[in-house]
Amino acid sequence: MNSLCHSESVSPGHGHEQGRPAAAPTRGGLLSAALALVLAFMIGEVVAGLLSGSLALLSDAGHMLTDAAALGLAIFAARVATRPPKGPYTYGFARVDALSGQANGITLILLALWFVIEAVRRLVDPPAVNGAVVTGVALAGVAVNAAATALATRAARQDGDSLNLRGVVAHLLTDLYAFAATFAAGVIVVTTGWSRADAIASLVVAVVMSWTGWRLTHAAGRIFLEAAPTGVDPQGLGKDLAGVGGVAELHDLHVWQLGPGQAAMSAHVLVEPADDCHDVSRRLRERLLHRYGIGHVTLQTDHADDRGYGGASHDAEHCVDPHGEAHVPPSG
Repeated sequence: MNSLCHSESVSPGHGHEQGRPAAAPTRGGLLSAALALVLAFMIGEVVAGLLSGSLALLSDAGHMLTDAAALGLAIFAARVATRPPKGPYTYGFARVDALSGQANGITLILLALWFVIEAVRRLVDPPAVNGAVVTGVALAGVAVNAAATALATRAARQDGDSLNLRGVVAHLLTDLYAFAATFAAGVIVVTTGWSRADAIASLVVAVVMSWTGWRLTHAAGRIFLEAAPTGVDPQGLGKDLAGVGGVAELHDLHVWQLGPGQAAMSAHVLVEPADDCHDVSRRLRERLLHRYGIGHVTLQTDHADDRGYGGASHDAEHCVDPHGEAHVPPSG
């Protein structure tokens, strides 16, 4: 048996899943329809706010402007993310999705901060509010945002775990909650004259926005820091792979996420002298694909007795800069 082995890589799902490019026009059409709804209502809300002198409606219109920006960015990012690898971008542009999701998350957090400041100011010095106009426009806003959210949610379901589209849906849902809270506040103002209800509703919405923004920003940060995909424990993965027949040791294990539904993994595998390294590599890749859904895999395989390797896998000749612990088959 030839003891010389080599690195093997397979990526059945690396950025070019079957059907993914074909879904883009449908996804883009749904997002474009949602964008048209948001823009049309935003213009009407600005007019209503100016005619009624309602700062609350103008503020909601400003929030809807961020929704429109998020939708526009999502349409752009969805198109860019499907581009194939080119030049120095050897992984393609899948992480544009995370960039967009992070931008949406940060925007939500900043908007929440502004809402808190404005709500506190209104609690201290409540302005006069035309409750009837606020209630009517808010009710229409609930309907428009519900429709836009439904369209964006359908688009998100076509694109798996997209941070980009999760951010868009989060923006629209937050605006939907804001309109619902504004409607409730408007009813209270009409029936009781208590204008501080508007500020309290804004504080509730700000809390929801902060939590959603933090989750989006944190998820994007995990991708940029190349953390393991959610639900994948690198230690457990290493132990499981070390149990595959023919594996003497597995180390330098790295697993990370390229983009929505695109996980990647690499490792250095020492194969038992009596086993064929290509056959062991094939079994490892099959387990990774079928058990963990990881299709982009790069394995460096060597026989355990090459150049005297054995248990001393962290020898300087063997791995110049090893990362993580070595995983060996379970005893017995």
